[in-house]
Amino acid sequence: MKTENKKHDTRAEMEREVAVCRSLFEKKTRDYGTSWRVMRLPSLTDQIYIKASRIRSIEESGENHVGDGVGGEFVAMVNYGIMALIQAELKADEPLELPLERTMELYDKHMKATLDLMMAKNHDYGEAWREMRVESMVDLILMKLLRIKQIEDNNGCTLASEGVTGGYTDIVNYSLFCLVRLAKNDD
Repeated sequence: MKTENKKHDTRAEMEREVAVCRSLFEKKTRDYGTSWRVMRLPSLTDQIYIKASRIRSIEESGENHVGDGVGGEFVAMVNYGIMALIQAELKADEPLELPLERTMELYDKHMKATLDLMMAKNHDYGEAWREMRVESMVDLILMKLLRIKQIEDNNGCTLASEGVTGGYTDIVNYSLFCLVRLAKNDD
């Protein structure tokens, strides 16, 4: 089933969802500091996996016992993905507690790079994600997570893949696609 053939302002839609994610990230950073910095990349991978698994479980069972919608899980996957990209960049001797301003600069840097890559890919793929089911994108996120876990289990060694940072970037973008799709359903 093809979606309406109308012009979309994809950048604006993505930036609207990013603003929601960024706002929550900043509020939690004000509340908790950068306590997440203690987490190693495999732990962040597992946190994203838990969120994606919950969404899939709700999709398959049709039941939601906690009551929180899946939108919040996509927001969490965006933010955990950005945390992972920040962790991958920072050196081991960086302090665990980062000032809020620096933390948000790093968030913005990685989000901008992620969005720029998404826009380039989106151009080449012709906005195909708009015709995908949210369920399919959740499956793609889970597949990316399993790939990341395998790379982590191989101590980061790869023969032909882009590595874990490419996987995290894709997860952030798929999660943003899902947020846009969910927002369209609410309209």
